[in-house]
Amino acid sequence: MNRNRFFILLMVVFALVLAGCASAPSADAAGAADPEGCLGSAEEALVDLECREITIAVENAYLPFNYISSETGEPGGWDYDTWNEICTRLHCTPVFTEVAWDAMIQSVADGQYDVAADGITITDERAEIVDFSEGYINIVQRLLVRQGETRFASIEDFVANPELVLGTQASTTNYETALTYMSADRIQAFEQFPFAVQALIAGDVDAVIIDEVVGMGYLGENKEALELIGPNISSDQLGFVFPKGSDLVDPVNQAIQSMKDDGFLNEVNVKFFGPDFTITYDDIVTE
Repeated sequence: MNRNRFFILLMVVFALVLAGCASAPSADAAGAADPEGCLGSAEEALVDLECREITIAVENAYLPFNYISSETGEPGGWDYDTWNEICTRLHCTPVFTEVAWDAMIQSVADGQYDVAADGITITDERAEIVDFSEGYINIVQRLLVRQGETRFASIEDFVANPELVLGTQASTTNYETALTYMSADRIQAFEQFPFAVQALIAGDVDAVIIDEVVGMGYLGENKEALELIGPNISSDQLGFVFPKGSDLVDPVNQAIQSMKDDGFLNEVNVKFFGPDFTITYDDIVTE
């Protein structure tokens, strides 16, 4: 090969190598880029979690907190909106994971997930194995019945008639509340609330004890078949669940407080617990 041509070719190759090095990002620059799904920014974060992935256990079958749309296949609900906002304020990455209710709290206690949402009531018994965030909303329990029910008008009336059977979901505070009023042989516990409500419509149980906001989700297209009756049975505060000693409790509490202070929490509560929320269990995927 001609020496001059070799020298020119060598210079071209050298130039291409330099160009390639110049266009490639440095390791530091690549590491500084936010991973896909990270919300918010370090500059504006209340506490900068540096795009940390937060695994969030949800049932995906508990209106209005979480659900999967049967029309679009997309998830939605109070938990999704609220945790997206929490991660925006803490500069983190929410990773929602579907978990069956009966295993949810213990799974978080065992460290399988960073947090559980799902409208979980704060109780002393649960606080023995998990840590709670500060409460974000108060929920009352009511009786869901078939439209036109005349045999009883309150939980006390229900208890007084030994022939009546009460439905609810297993391992919930609704079940625990039911036990304070009557023996277990008069309570039929189902794996999920949709099964309890279907049993109510079919006449297999006489009422379902349920959180009022969740019961409202069953009215919608079932408004001709169902109604909520009687005074409030109890008032419970809901919170997020964390493994014992989690370093996320304080940052999340800061986010909750800031959402209370600037009105976001009120807005999201109105969105999902107010009359304009029209999604019912007929509109979501349940198993």
